[in-house]
Amino acid sequence: MSASQPGPVRRAAMRAYRRLPARPSQQIVRLVAPTYTLGAIALIEHGPTLLALRQTHRKGWSLPGGLVDAGEQPVEAVAREVLEETGLRIDPGGIWTTAFDTRLRHCDIVFRVVCDNRPVVRLASEATSYDWLPISHFDDIDGATSRILRAVQATQCPPPVGRVLG
Repeated sequence: MSASQPGPVRRAAMRAYRRLPARPSQQIVRLVAPTYTLGAIALIEHGPTLLALRQTHRKGWSLPGGLVDAGEQPVEAVAREVLEETGLRIDPGGIWTTAFDTRLRHCDIVFRVVCDNRPVVRLASEATSYDWLPISHFDDIDGATSRILRAVQATQCPPPVGRVLG
């Protein structure tokens, strides 16, 4: 028995699942599938620098953003979080990259916001200080910020082209 050769019990379960309405089938998937938390992060650029925050719940520098609330879209969450933490109103644009931590079952959606002029930051919420740093100066950071910056740096290289195997 395998996924390519399911046994009679699995085949019967899949037929029953196919007949379920959307809501009960989604609830079943949620019970058996891993759940993830979702973050929305803003990479706010001015020239060669990024807006870096010190926050009470993080060690070292971090980026503006936070968790996506239930029923909220990542684009809404990042705009809300940036406003709460920095006082800046942003149009996040489209998703730039993502960063996954499968061990923690967490995904960060990263948005790139480019500033023509350096905006006035008004710290609020859990942010305690800020600076504008080149990406190479983010040396005092926690694991989450490190994971996000690795994903951002990977966007500088073209993605590998996929292939059909077999």
